[in-house]
Amino acid sequence: MIRIVTAARLARLEADADAAVESARQTCGAAAEAFGRHVREVYAATDRAQRAEATTSEVGVILAQAMRELSAAQQELLLKDIEIRRLREEQGRGPVEGETLTVLLHHGEPHTIYASRADAHADTATHGAPPDQVWTPCGERPAAAFTWRCEAFIYNAASNGFRRLHMPAPKTLGEAA
Repeated sequence: MIRIVTAARLARLEADADAAVESARQTCGAAAEAFGRHVREVYAATDRAQRAEATTSEVGVILAQAMRELSAAQQELLLKDIEIRRLREEQGRGPVEGETLTVLLHHGEPHTIYASRADAHADTATHGAPPDQVWTPCGERPAAAFTWRCEAFIYNAASNGFRRLHMPAPKTLGEAA
């Protein structure tokens, strides 16, 4: 089959081809523009996701630290609660016959009362006394003669009070006239 192509038909085919090329160029431009928007949206979404991930990680670290601090605080509260209960029981029972207290004297004046002599000695070390100080009996010298002195007191149920563990020897008074 032979087909005869006229100049008008050739011009129409050329115009259709040019229109198709222009349409393809516009479609390609629109596709490139849409692809560019899509890529920008993907980058933006990726950036938001990375920031959210970093924030989540930071919040996780902060939360873990807060949980550790909370656990430590709860442990401390539990220990304090146990100590408070022990002290309440001790306070409720009252003094027991033969129980001793140690009074720490500073230049003869009462400074602090302790449950044990070891606690009193440890406290003198915090006030400047040498920690390896040898504590010897004071004998008959007055309490004011010593910078630090520990006196033991024992509970006496008959008098409902504490008395010195070592009573000084009574001094004789001058003769009566």
